[in-house]
Amino acid sequence: MKLYYAPATCSLSPHIVAREAGIPLEIERVDIRKTPHLTETGRDYTAINPNAYVPALELDDGTLLTEGAVIVQYLADLKPESGLAPAAGTRERLVLQSWLNFIATELHKSFSPWLFHPEYGAQAQDVARGRIAERLAYVETHLAANGPFLLGTDFTVADAYLFTIVSWAAFTKVDLSAFPHLRDYLARIAARPAVRAAMQAEGLKVAA
Repeated sequence: MKLYYAPATCSLSPHIVAREAGIPLEIERVDIRKTPHLTETGRDYTAINPNAYVPALELDDGTLLTEGAVIVQYLADLKPESGLAPAAGTRERLVLQSWLNFIATELHKSFSPWLFHPEYGAQAQDVARGRIAERLAYVETHLAANGPFLLGTDFTVADAYLFTIVSWAAFTKVDLSAFPHLRDYLARIAARPAVRAAMQAEGLKVAA
């Protein structure tokens, strides 16, 4: 399988999941800063994914999966023994899917595009930061009562996604000082060998 990714984007999440599960992936970088978006092999990325965003996972039979929340569940289900996702049809799986949707709609889409495009203006960015702070307060309370991970004692694909998105906080000037449990959570995940390996493979800075 091949994962199309861009460094410091949400495509880090499925990359982490694949490494946590021990699933070998070929990775191909996409330059999303230029138009047209070209892959590192020179292909027009829109011919692969017409939506032009990452991640996209190309399966061995040529099928293309898009949407990070779907891709991470697919990868986890390939290796159920990894414990990265509860079994389909269980109540725990619904809890996982609730977190994935919360992260995607309430956090991911509040960070991006608003805080990555200065042309939206300072007022819009301040509104986005306020909204993010409200949602992170919810995560903080949950981790304090139910941690160390979102589903309790086990690291899951939801943690890979949340780590990826909240890691944008420093770049986007989102203040995490009011969230000590969340900060500890991020540090704990950043220290995981699979997370460090995925970040290093993408050329991202890894904490000492």
